[in-house]
Amino acid sequence: MNPTAQQASFAQERLWFLDQLEPGTAAYNLVRAFRITGPLNVEALASAFQTVVQRHESLRTVFENVDGSARQIVLSDSKIEMPVVSLTHLPEGGRRAEALKLASEQGKRPFNLGVGPLLRTMLLKLDRNQHILVLAMHHIITDGWSISILFRELTQCYEAFIENRQPDLKDLPVQYAEFAHWQREFLAGEILQKQVTYWKQKLANAPTILDLPIDHPRPKGHNWQGATEELILDHPVLVALKEFAQAEGATLFMVSLAAFDALLWRYTGQNSILVGTPTAGRSQIEIENLVGFFVNTLVFRADFAPNITFRDLVRQVRSYALDAYSHQDVPFEKLVEELVPQRSMNTSPLFQVMFTFQNIPKQIFEISGLEMEELEFETGIAKFDLAVEAFEDHRFHCRFEYNTDLFDKATIVRQMTHFRNLILAGLKNPDEPIARIPLMDARELDQTISAWNDTAAKLPKHSRIQRSFEEQAKQTPDAPALIYQDQEFSYRKVNEQANQLAHLLRKRGVQPGSLVGVALERSPELTVALLAVLKAGASYIPLDHSYPVERLASMLEDTEATCVITASGHRDKLPESIQNLIFLDVEKDALRKESVANLTAKISTRDDAPADASDSASDGDSNDDRLYVLYTSGSSGRPKGVEGTHRGALNRMEWMRERYPFQPGEVCCQKTNVGFVDSVCEIFSPLLAGVPSVILPQEAVLDPEVMLRTLADNRVSRIVLVPSLLRALLEHAPNLGERLPHLKLWSCSGE
Repeated sequence: MNPTAQQASFAQERLWFLDQLEPGTAAYNLVRAFRITGPLNVEALASAFQTVVQRHESLRTVFENVDGSARQIVLSDSKIEMPVVSLTHLPEGGRRAEALKLASEQGKRPFNLGVGPLLRTMLLKLDRNQHILVLAMHHIITDGWSISILFRELTQCYEAFIENRQPDLKDLPVQYAEFAHWQREFLAGEILQKQVTYWKQKLANAPTILDLPIDHPRPKGHNWQGATEELILDHPVLVALKEFAQAEGATLFMVSLAAFDALLWRYTGQNSILVGTPTAGRSQIEIENLVGFFVNTLVFRADFAPNITFRDLVRQVRSYALDAYSHQDVPFEKLVEELVPQRSMNTSPLFQVMFTFQNIPKQIFEISGLEMEELEFETGIAKFDLAVEAFEDHRFHCRFEYNTDLFDKATIVRQMTHFRNLILAGLKNPDEPIARIPLMDARELDQTISAWNDTAAKLPKHSRIQRSFEEQAKQTPDAPALIYQDQEFSYRKVNEQANQLAHLLRKRGVQPGSLVGVALERSPELTVALLAVLKAGASYIPLDHSYPVERLASMLEDTEATCVITASGHRDKLPESIQNLIFLDVEKDALRKESVANLTAKISTRDDAPADASDSASDGDSNDDRLYVLYTSGSSGRPKGVEGTHRGALNRMEWMRERYPFQPGEVCCQKTNVGFVDSVCEIFSPLLAGVPSVILPQEAVLDPEVMLRTLADNRVSRIVLVPSLLRALLEHAPNLGERLPHLKLWSCSGE
């Protein structure tokens, strides 16, 4: 071990440990950019930086690993380079944008904690009298308060050097390493245990994961990609916030944090919310003007009862804050050690959302002859899922920094609108239960209630599926409708076979409004049977002959099915009580004798519609007719039959065709069990659009290799899959795009 190595502070040790877990991360870089207007003395500025670095040991500190722990080493000398990059060759209008891009890149460059320096500067020259100073530092040697100190001293040194004199800076009573040593001695034994016990009690039974709705699945690890959006509330709102805070004996921080807690509660419904908030960590006067990493993080908890009001919550936050600040010395790192022994690689411990009320003075030079302005720019980094920084000037600002792996910009913008609405409503009526405060404004409310629910669609000319199919068969009689193994079935053939079966069904007692069971394997006969049931004016009930006989009997009894269409080979798998069975293989001769003509009688299943009324071109309102009855799994009790209508199915298919229109040469696929609702559009949507469908037998669905071969041989272009089958195909064939070059659209449903 280096003889000059000294123990790191608790906070430094945690950042060092995180750097060991993810070497090369820039998550804990702090970067600032300042526009300097006027005749800048570059040499004096560089000398000022070097003087401040030499004055504060933390700015010359690097870290080494000693038996798995961090040790800080203060270098006797650390040369800080300040390269000058001229942007004068660029068009004048693009120089600032390029400068801020370079500043962002500086912030994303990782530091090597073992080598240093852990501070970088760069001067970007826009023209003779305009520069942008970029300062990047690793958080392990500094914090927001420290940067204010650094710039204050930098200003004093710069002014001294341009006046050819030595800076007049007061001696520092201690250096950071001495503070780290004191911290570890003070926070030991009984004192530490007492503080840790306090926090354990305060956070007992609180969920350490905040279940915020996110737009994208959480990655397995951090990549720290972020963006920011800003909410600005006008001066009258700031005044109202302050007046309300004063009336409650609270601070602006307490009121704004309460509003943020309320927003999180409305989004998650969790009865306890944990939010992190930083504290300066400078309780000793000796370190007030010292550069270093002193900031600590406190965990604020808010508990919610169903009828809690905004005033109640502000008072709760105030009480919690006053108590918490009297126990702020315990390092956050020790709490994590005690309360989160098992660390996750993709979530922050204890909390994932941070709220900061910024009262640190603006980092501004005040040098005679120069104008200084700090520039806001996108760093592209987010340390938390969501972090809100609030501050005031003559207005109230709230900056939302968010992880772009989790949230889309539109989601954050909507969050900010809800936050604003909640604040305004809370100020207007602080005794209204938070649960009843409307988050949406008039525009969003209209969009949600009216615009998004304006689902009226122009349905096809024929408002029932069988009529639309008959129209397609008339237009393309010889085009292939179904492909099964090595056979093709034209639209004419499918339509005529369905008509023959429909006429037979009528003779066997099927009437408009009847329910007909269909117990067939996936095949052309199944599709023909479904169309025949609809042509006869009935609705179909899918019967999976792999189900227990008792379940099938219950379904048939529940629906009072008129008959069941099946094959003789399935008879022993069906309830013995079924009387009216139609075996397609046995009835071949009878079917051949039936008419191939379309049925023309009206087939409405509504009680108020006469069964013998003639069918019109538009079918009146009859697209409300029942199309099918599908049964739920029964996992939550007795299986329930769910009715679907022609209108609903046609509306869905029309939307799909508008959103994802069929292209010439497309081929679809039937592979879904007919007992699942996905099968409805999978079967009928191509049939109504003149697009052929390849029917996969069950053995092909169960064998990924056979399935891939069948899809490839038939040049299938779109398919419906559940996630588990999609995963199985991807695992079986990582080169799926090469295996299935014609497959362009995957529709992935839930399961």
